[in-house]
Amino acid sequence: MSTFIQVDEAAGRITLVREDSSVELSPLWLRERSPDPDQCDPVTRQRLFDPHRLPDDLALTSIRSDGDTLELGFSDGYCGRFSTAALLADVAADGGLPDPVAWTAEQPPAFTFDWPPVRAGGPAFLEALEAFLTNGVVKLRKTPVEPGTILDVAGHFGWVRETNFGRLFEVTSRPASNDLAYRPVPLGPHTDNPYREPVPGIQILHCLVNETSGGLSTLVDGLAVSEALKAEDADGYALLATEPVGFHFADVEAEHYARRPIIHLDRDGVFEGIHYSPRLDRTPVLDPATMKRFHHARRRLGELLTDPRYELRFPLHPGELVMFDNNRVLHGRTGFDPSEGARHLQGCYIDREGPRSHYRVQRRRAPQTEEGKADRCKP
Repeated sequence: MSTFIQVDEAAGRITLVREDSSVELSPLWLRERSPDPDQCDPVTRQRLFDPHRLPDDLALTSIRSDGDTLELGFSDGYCGRFSTAALLADVAADGGLPDPVAWTAEQPPAFTFDWPPVRAGGPAFLEALEAFLTNGVVKLRKTPVEPGTILDVAGHFGWVRETNFGRLFEVTSRPASNDLAYRPVPLGPHTDNPYREPVPGIQILHCLVNETSGGLSTLVDGLAVSEALKAEDADGYALLATEPVGFHFADVEAEHYARRPIIHLDRDGVFEGIHYSPRLDRTPVLDPATMKRFHHARRRLGELLTDPRYELRFPLHPGELVMFDNNRVLHGRTGFDPSEGARHLQGCYIDREGPRSHYRVQRRRAPQTEEGKADRCKP
């Protein structure tokens, strides 16, 4: 059953009905969403009045339903026409974004696109954005191999977030470097920088040179793995979602520390992401029995993350770029021998809001069928 608005004109009641619940819509909530141009600026869509100044005892004085439109009168004297589609869009939990879909290495998603048409915008850009938001990852081919190209791609999808590693960082084999990412050793599945507040939302890696036979890139969908762990061990899953773990990074110029659960859930208990880096974490102080259960759950999570059923492996060739949600998709790398040849990647971070914003804008600009127009939120 879909979400819909139920109108009872005789009783003066408007109810939001969901699959498993219903709630009467408050006159205060409805009045806040007054769409008239003297109440809400039609260009910015920003409110022209302060809703906190509305009277506490505001009431509906009249309701008239006309198809997709409600004409509502309020006790403060205001009367306006409200779109039920707009009201439903306002309560949608996804904010107008596609639902995430879990994937595995056995059934990987279609996430590879050519950069030139994506860069040109239009349908190809929208398709890439939708794939990213659905799967948490896209791979782009046919990008220039000039250093700094990654910043052009990053700017197309969002806004670069600078850290102590710079606007971009060089991923090459360097002895005595300040992070194991800059050594030829294998890196297990992990999320980057869980010691920051906030954690970088999206990571981008661009291959400029790869003359080695090793160094395969690895990706794992944290959504799929977390669902598997929850099905196996619900109590352990709950522990990883509630007990904060310390994450620490330090070199001669910077030191970062943050505490957060390994599994991140939103206020409704819905999966938001994973913060996982065995090279950097510090377990919490727990009583021995709880610590044993926590350790068991964390170990099982690590086993699932490296299970070939979930871990996707592929070479990243020069001119290829991978962009992934650092709060959902864990990444890693197999070891490589630097004596075989050069291996040079550049990386950077952008915030999660960039692709989300671009997707909403591209959806507004995309041509819609008449059926699609009817389903769209009306301003």
